[in-house]
Amino acid sequence: MSLDLNMRILVVDDSNTMQRIIKTALRDIGLRDVTTADDGDIAWDLLRRRSFDLVLSDHKMPRMCGEELLAKVRNDPDLKCVPFIMITAEAFRENVLTAVKLGVSSYIVKPFSAQQLKQKIEKVCTAVC
Repeated sequence: MSLDLNMRILVVDDSNTMQRIIKTALRDIGLRDVTTADDGDIAWDLLRRRSFDLVLSDHKMPRMCGEELLAKVRNDPDLKCVPFIMITAEAFRENVLTAVKLGVSSYIVKPFSAQQLKQKIEKVCTAVC
């Protein structure tokens, strides 16, 4: 299975360092159309103005966390089918269960490799909404 190398990806993380790590991992697997947002509020604004094929979002962020952003995406008729991968440093069972209930496409725990990220992206981008 191959990735659509032209897919538009939104990376949401309040850490500039983590944004760079994720962007580097995406570049390593051939994905280059990457937009970043520092929190869920900025991401929501971008999602309302531009079309994205995938959202990679941190779990814990100020202003609007990843779960709140996920809920808004899943409740929007125009966005509800956009694959959404939650990225977290904490794999607490209750956080994972909450994200699953909200409709997360997949979960990935930091640290992760470019290959692990690629596998997650391939899996969620082939699933039917």
